[in-house]
Amino acid sequence: MLWYFKALGRRKIVEFIILVVFALFFMGPLLNLLLLAFTGKWQYPAPLPQSWSFDWWKFVLTKDEVVKSIGLSFMIAIVVTALSIVLCIPAAYAFARIRFPLSKWFLFSFLLTHAFPKMGLYVSIAVLFFKLGLMNTFTGVVLIHIVNTLMYMTWIPSAAFRNVHKAQEESARDVGATPFRVFWNITFPMALPGITVASIFTFLNSLDEAQGTYLVGIPDFRTMPVVMYSIISDYPSTAGAVFSIILMLPTIILLLAAQRFVSADVMSSGFQMK
Repeated sequence: MLWYFKALGRRKIVEFIILVVFALFFMGPLLNLLLLAFTGKWQYPAPLPQSWSFDWWKFVLTKDEVVKSIGLSFMIAIVVTALSIVLCIPAAYAFARIRFPLSKWFLFSFLLTHAFPKMGLYVSIAVLFFKLGLMNTFTGVVLIHIVNTLMYMTWIPSAAFRNVHKAQEESARDVGATPFRVFWNITFPMALPGITVASIFTFLNSLDEAQGTYLVGIPDFRTMPVVMYSIISDYPSTAGAVFSIILMLPTIILLLAAQRFVSADVMSSGFQMK
């Protein structure tokens, strides 16, 4: 018995060490970024900054280009999310409820935008946009963002709709409810967690999109990621750390606000083809 408790104690110690290493691996770069953002002076080999300062925060937040890029990024992300919901939710419901030839292949095709290097796809789209006069336009930037959100807004809601049992919808129809009322009062509320997850990923993906925006939107449409690249290349790393934190804040806030919707079940069901 004593041997068992000793072995259990050693196992707990090993698990604790593994957990600490795992946390340092993921949280270490973020902690370094946070320290760097508030650093006034930090020279090797000092383990911590020798002085603290908000100077680079003032520098970044007082640049007109940065402020405009933040507003533009959020506006584009909101428009992209709204349009993706309007376009993709009906398609997701159709994939979940209607069986038609090659439906699985059509659903699988939405994955192709994430299966290959995006720059090649963006160049092909840019050639088409140039012919259509969509280069350096708000519409062109929104469309290039939507290309990246199709998978999230189709796969995850489609799985959410499939998880709503048809018997529940049929019961409502039996008592006289119209198809629209069944969808609005029963199907949609039950699928809402999956739709919320897809909407969050769509918003964050649009907020973080840089390559397509740079190729299609330059010079008039410079979003936060595009401006961040120029700040990193032209200014000290401290300025880049400040801008990185500004770029990460929406991600952290949205995921914390919607954490009750982001579960392993919802995520795993969203990437299954049935």
